[in-house]
Amino acid sequence: MKGINEYLKQITHDLAKENLNRYWPGFETVAYALYDKSYVYLFNHPRMKTKKHCDYQILNWNDQFNGCTLILHNDYPTAIVNIEMYDDYNNLYSILVHELFHGFQYVKGETRLADEVQGITYPLSKENVELRNRERSTLFNAVLENNMIKKKRYLNTFIALREKRATTLNYYLEYENLIETFEGPAWYVELKAYSEKNPIGYTSILKKYGQHLKDKYESTSEIRRSCYSSGLFMCLLLDEFSPGWKESYWGKEETLYDIFKKLSDDVIKINDVEISPETEEVINHSIQNRKDTFESFEQQTGIHLFIEGEITAESYDPMNIVSYENKLLHMNFLKVSMNNEDYLIQQPVIAYCKGGLKNIVKLHLIVEKDPTENGDSLTVDGIGKIKGTYKKRENGLHVYVN
Repeated sequence: MKGINEYLKQITHDLAKENLNRYWPGFETVAYALYDKSYVYLFNHPRMKTKKHCDYQILNWNDQFNGCTLILHNDYPTAIVNIEMYDDYNNLYSILVHELFHGFQYVKGETRLADEVQGITYPLSKENVELRNRERSTLFNAVLENNMIKKKRYLNTFIALREKRATTLNYYLEYENLIETFEGPAWYVELKAYSEKNPIGYTSILKKYGQHLKDKYESTSEIRRSCYSSGLFMCLLLDEFSPGWKESYWGKEETLYDIFKKLSDDVIKINDVEISPETEEVINHSIQNRKDTFESFEQQTGIHLFIEGEITAESYDPMNIVSYENKLLHMNFLKVSMNNEDYLIQQPVIAYCKGGLKNIVKLHLIVEKDPTENGDSLTVDGIGKIKGTYKKRENGLHVYVN
């Protein structure tokens, strides 16, 4: 990707109100920031002080700017995007529109939010995986089908499959419905922005985004992420069958699926479900992948540091967590509280949990440099000083915090 300065003016031009309103009616822009490992370029913040004839403020990077997400910077919603994660402007622009939409949801007071624990503890039952992957393939076909009779048949079949799943998976299906409601529209405006900037045909773009619907292995292994594409494709079908749906989207308890299933005009009954050999393979593959991911981490060379005691997870990236048995591998970052101090761990770390996602009894991470021993504490490079007792054992260094 070219230097950031080449894109700063283009970003402000492309995010003009008239452009955003083409993606979603009334789309309001909150603050936003593009950043790299050194600097943050902050736009549109009400507490921002800028130089004359400059649309942004330059800040030194700090650990509040992690990943691509929405944060509260100085108590104001701010969409942030790491420019080092994208190698061209079109992708950068479309993901920024995505995160700005989350800011728009914040402004609109969106309350249809999922309990992330449901996603991480989501069960991999054979019947559910079978039906879910049939459902996703049907939704993909519905969007790409040009014959309106066949399209409606696909739509009705999708709804029937989901209603069948609801009879046995109600608690976790609520999680899917809520993630679709929150992330589906954000992916919808992302696709609109991406298609506007790319010369390739719209059908090709649909297929690009639809790969996340069709990949059965990814859909089973990445439950949270897989809901983005199903939410997106429901939005696209609502555009066709109920064009004004976005005007009355806010301030409701109904999920996106609740709105979508009103499109059904035919009751299709799904009876006995035959489990395909592929579904068995997909589930086994998903479980083995999780196990392999943990084993790969645990077998890495380096200084294995174990921190045990009363530890609370303060923030994390739910999109990048792998679960296996009672362990969570945070792939991106984890912010924890220990001894009334906050620590940001910006590297993969295993959290052993008890009684919920936030309650951690042990952390396992791998560091390159030997921690500095201070008698009543250890100083760990990149993390800070951790108060507690410590012991050296064959499998690594153990720290015990109060």
